[in-house]
Amino acid sequence: MRKQKMKPVDALIVNLDRVLGALAGGSRGTGRHYPAQGVSGDPLEENQRRHAAGLMRVNHAGEVAAQALYHAQSLTARNPRLRNQLAQAADEESDHLRWCRQRLVELNSRTSVLDPFWYLGSFAIGAAAGAISDRANLGFLAETEHQVVAHLDGHLQRLPVEDSRSRAVVRQMREDERQHAHGAESSGAVSMPDLVKGAMSLASRLMTTSAYWL
Repeated sequence: MRKQKMKPVDALIVNLDRVLGALAGGSRGTGRHYPAQGVSGDPLEENQRRHAAGLMRVNHAGEVAAQALYHAQSLTARNPRLRNQLAQAADEESDHLRWCRQRLVELNSRTSVLDPFWYLGSFAIGAAAGAISDRANLGFLAETEHQVVAHLDGHLQRLPVEDSRSRAVVRQMREDERQHAHGAESSGAVSMPDLVKGAMSLASRLMTTSAYWL
């Protein structure tokens, strides 16, 4: 039996729910357990707490942007299997949102006030990439995830050694992102031009610098 196509109004409702879920910390996901569950860490000094919170706020903002990218790319993808792949990855990214938000609460901090801006900007970029072709869609996804892995590697170096709980969250996120990149490449991703990679890196630096403080 042919699957009935979603009506425009229904599609609008579904996507509004996704937006609200992303900005609220992830209403969907795979339901995986919190990586810091059962992990004990040494008490943090105030300057360490603020620094860890700033880094986790950056990670949360990055996951908001990732949700937007996946939502936009899944809407523009032509291949049903690719749409399913993107939807699965978005669910895992939603887990990351939930974990980052929980860790920020534990650190007595908050998410970035610029989260709606990160979502809208990333949605536009993802839609543009997806509109080119499915292989370009996958290539943009793979490059994004490679840059995120490098970004998380840097955070593991910068997080206080005593903050074992944040480290546990970041390590699991890094592993998931690496798998997303590998999945995109094995599905036929094309390599992005150096100019595009550079622009993506510049946009990432703008977001990470702003989200750390705001």
